[in-house]
Amino acid sequence: MTRLRVSKIDIPESGARFRLHAEDGAARCGVLATVHGEVTTPAFMPIATQGSVKGLTPRELRALGTTMILANTYHLVLRPGLDVIRAVGGLHRFMGWDGPILTDSGGYQVYSLAPLRKVTDEGVLFRSHIDGREMFFTPESVIQVQKAFGVDIAMVLDECPAAGVSRKEVETATRRSLAWAARSRALCDASDPMIFAIVHGGIFPELRKWHSQELVELDFPGYAVGGLSVGEERCVTREVAAVTVEELPRQRPRYLMGVGYPEDLVRFVAMGYDLFDCVLPTRNARNGLLFTSTGRLNVRLARFQRDDNPPDHLCGCYTCSNFSRAYLRHLSLANEMLAAVLATTHNLYFYQRLMRDMQIAISRRCFALWAKTTIARLEQEYQP
Repeated sequence: MTRLRVSKIDIPESGARFRLHAEDGAARCGVLATVHGEVTTPAFMPIATQGSVKGLTPRELRALGTTMILANTYHLVLRPGLDVIRAVGGLHRFMGWDGPILTDSGGYQVYSLAPLRKVTDEGVLFRSHIDGREMFFTPESVIQVQKAFGVDIAMVLDECPAAGVSRKEVETATRRSLAWAARSRALCDASDPMIFAIVHGGIFPELRKWHSQELVELDFPGYAVGGLSVGEERCVTREVAAVTVEELPRQRPRYLMGVGYPEDLVRFVAMGYDLFDCVLPTRNARNGLLFTSTGRLNVRLARFQRDDNPPDHLCGCYTCSNFSRAYLRHLSLANEMLAAVLATTHNLYFYQRLMRDMQIAISRRCFALWAKTTIARLEQEYQP
């Protein structure tokens, strides 16, 4: 592909906020410094789309080991609205969360709400899925909104194509996302928030490489890889992620968006990614599915009706320390709110513990062996 020339903006060095402490192969352990605290990487961000992680308080999230959470610009602009959040002192105060916050730009909604939006080179016109009113997002307005929220990391507006669309459509979306990134980059300065670019290119490796290289030329504080886990096979996700990460700067944080299963997170850390988010631990919890050290556990199954064992013998979370599989099954089948709370507590503890274990393995230079053993254990059929 020919290069799309964009102007490079001269601003102070922005990569100094991310420090690598240890490396083992491509896997890295580092610290991302923000105004609201440091984030040790690799790190997993629970999803707080509308300003809350469903079922848990900020205090409980902290107790589980959470350092940074992810909220969504589109949903918060829609409800309660920027004016409300600004009037009460910003998103941190509004949520009662004093740690770092990353906000998605609304680019995912370009994919997920396709029937309710129109994309042009200027921006995205959304029709609210709640009341039908129209909202026009531009690269500039999205960054300004995230700055007004007072978040620590803001994402550029991007166009996320669905899996299965033609290469021509992917190329058009990728070029548009690059142009939007350049417009967003003009709003970068030494103040907060840090603005992360997002790499696209669908499942086409050469497009991914091209887009990565163009974004690196713009010199963003951090780089995300988007447009994956949108319908393609998991093996394709891994292949594309592996190709893309090789093009991203070593000294900048690398964020793989919207993934994944615990065993895949281990694989992605092995590739050199630092930050992750995904709905899997919370959404699956609300459906009675728990991630454990010996595979996935569906507490709704009849075989657990009289099972007095904890969900995971090797887990030290509040749920596993106090409740049985039989009780969790009862709560889930009875549609009690507590079922989702206890399952979410366990799943997020499990994910955060996995991050800590990876940090330790990298620091001790034994990550490859640890990863091989851990992936095999996580992928096995559940053993009660």
